[in-house]
Amino acid sequence: MKKVLIIANLDVGLYNFRRELLEALLAVPYEVHIALPDGEFVPKMVEMGCIFHETKLERRGMNPFQELKLMKRYKRIIKEVQPDVALTYTIKPNIYGGSALAKAKVPYITNITGLGTAVEGDGLLQKLTIRMYRHAMRGVSALFFQNDTNRKYFEDKGIAVDKHKRIPGSGVNLDRFKYLEYPAADAPVSMLFISRVLKEKGIDQFMGMAEVIKREYPNTEFHILGFCEDNDDEPDSYRNKIRKLEEAGVLKFEGMQKDITPFVRESFCTIHPSFYPEGMSNVCLESAASGRPVITTDRPGCRDTINDGVTGLLVKEQDTEDLIRAVRQFLEMSYEQKKQMGMAARAKMEREFDRKIVVDAYLKTIEENIK
Repeated sequence: MKKVLIIANLDVGLYNFRRELLEALLAVPYEVHIALPDGEFVPKMVEMGCIFHETKLERRGMNPFQELKLMKRYKRIIKEVQPDVALTYTIKPNIYGGSALAKAKVPYITNITGLGTAVEGDGLLQKLTIRMYRHAMRGVSALFFQNDTNRKYFEDKGIAVDKHKRIPGSGVNLDRFKYLEYPAADAPVSMLFISRVLKEKGIDQFMGMAEVIKREYPNTEFHILGFCEDNDDEPDSYRNKIRKLEEAGVLKFEGMQKDITPFVRESFCTIHPSFYPEGMSNVCLESAASGRPVITTDRPGCRDTINDGVTGLLVKEQDTEDLIRAVRQFLEMSYEQKKQMGMAARAKMEREFDRKIVVDAYLKTIEENIK
């Protein structure tokens, strides 16, 4: 049986966004090995039939000692598994895993899930990361991109140009995220923020918008679905800011939800004012697949998920006033226009973002490169 090694940085992402790929690989059948930090979703993947190799990884920071340990760990796993082909996801697995795989002469397929703040910024860290990517991608079999902006960036930097392929992000499971009937016309207009409570995800713009819109349109509701990473003890923490807005009746903090379906079912749209350097926003894809319009930023990975004015609305990055404008525009639309926008969003997902497209692209590329 041929062996596939998957190197990733987080169990929840691998399980939630690539489970269908794991199922397809196991069904071939391939022997599937996963190398990533331990987590609550690892047992689910082991139960599916995957073989787990624990790999401790600091997702943030560049401690040279920790990075060297990570590289050595990847080399040991590759030597132990002897994979016929490997898949890598996210920056550190791509760079350190890719370097180890290139040295071992194992065919590997890399997915650029986003450039990351190190690459999007300027300075020494950006230059270092680009050099590391060039080194890591020297033996890559295929380099998957989730949006054309990221692809052009790698082309301009001369990184594995002849290996580039475009896929529609992680795609969306259209059976799991089914079309949900739009709320009744007389229901409160509920709008959702579904993400980590993080500056780069646009939480400041969302809260600023909610304060203004709630005063102008009392029949609106704003819900935050996600978790706060900052400290409760800090006066300016997002936890405290959100608590004050809750007490004022502006919004509701729902916390991290394992199943967001009940909230989406009651919602009129999803608001995703992110300026985070992501490949393709799964929040936008899953909301649109559920038949909900999306208001999101005009940046790579977000604008690709909607047709402006047809399936959602685009706003400027880090611009609260423009977000307020777009939400007003949405609220002034008729009920039928809002509903039709949601139906068009679902149709776009069916045409362009079915996860089966992504799985098929991987299976074909693996077959082309496996020894």
